[in-house]
Amino acid sequence: MSRFLSVALMLGGLAIAPHHALAQVADSKAQIERVIENFRSAIVNKDEEAFLKLFVKEDVTFAGVTTDASIERLYANRPQPQMKRPSKLYSTTPRKFITAIAKAEAKVDEIVSNVRIESDGDVGQVWFDYAVVNGSYKKMWGKES
Repeated sequence: MSRFLSVALMLGGLAIAPHHALAQVADSKAQIERVIENFRSAIVNKDEEAFLKLFVKEDVTFAGVTTDASIERLYANRPQPQMKRPSKLYSTTPRKFITAIAKAEAKVDEIVSNVRIESDGDVGQVWFDYAVVNGSYKKMWGKES
C-alpha cells in the first residue's frame, strides 16, 4: 500500500508540475507585459521619473538605425540641401530620450503591437513593433527590443 501511495503521489505531482510551470510562464509574461505598458505609459504621460525607474542604469545606450528611404526623405526636405546628410545611426540615453519627449508640446502616443517574448528560463528577450504618433502625425515607427 505504501508503494502504491508513493507512486500515486509521484504521478500526481508530475501531473500538477506542468500546470504549475505554465502558471509561472503566464505570470512571467504578464509581468513583462506590465513593464512594456509602463514604458509606453511613461512616454505618453511624459513621466520622466516613471520612465527612468524602468532602467537599472541611466547610461544604457538607446540606439537606432534609420532606413535609407527615411534618410532620403529627411534629406529631400532640408531647407539647405548642401547640409551634411543625416546619419543612419542614432544614439542617446534614457534620460535624454524622455527629457526630449517631456519638453515637446505636442501630445505623444506610442502604439505597441506584435509583442514577442522569448526566454530559456533564465535569460529573456522582448521585442515589439512600435509607432510614435504626435497629434495625428505618425512620426516614427519600427521595432524595439
